Amino acid sequence: MTTWGLLCLLWPVATATRVTATQACPRPCTCQALETMGLKVNCEGLGLTALPELPAHTRQLLLANNSLRSVPPGAFDHMPQLLSLDVTHNPWHCDCSLTYLRLWLEDHMPKALLHVYCASPDLATRRPLGQLTGYELGSCGWKLPPSWAYSGIWWDVALVLVAVLGVALLAGLLNTFRVPELSLAHKTRPEI
Repeated sequence: MTTWGLLCLLWPVATATRVTATQACPRPCTCQALETMGLKVNCEGLGLTALPELPAHTRQLLLANNSLRSVPPGAFDHMPQLLSLDVTHNPWHCDCSLTYLRLWLEDHMPKALLHVYCASPDLATRRPLGQLTGYELGSCGWKLPPSWAYSGIWWDVALVLVAVLGVALLAGLLNTFRVPELSLAHKTRPEI
């Protein structure tokens, strides 16, 4: 069979795969099957306030010019083929709710962090996400407890008390078992 004959036989299979892939497209986005497998999902300028359910085989995702303020943790984890993500021109609220997006971009597209600007809070307004420190993103629930509530101190106190109690018990036991003393006066020495 010639190469052209084989291509003619496989063409309906490839077309059916592309149709099935684009049917999984989230509304109101548009999807386009890519030649290199996967989908280009275009959700630009749709006024989205939350991410739609995105297909697992998404390779390019366009989310620019929406009303997105945060990205839920793990939002892109089910898309192992995702190589390109455009999240520019959204009113991002740069606090702990954006930690996942920041880490994802650092791992996959570090240069994009300089093009994602914060709209709030005041400390981060009009600054690129890539220039914010962990402090500027907020404490994210990682606050240290007050020193008096630190459980490690209480464990240390309990350990010291157990050690003191152990030493006291050992001393008491040693006092109850007296070793008979040998007196030199009672000893007789053999004469030579």
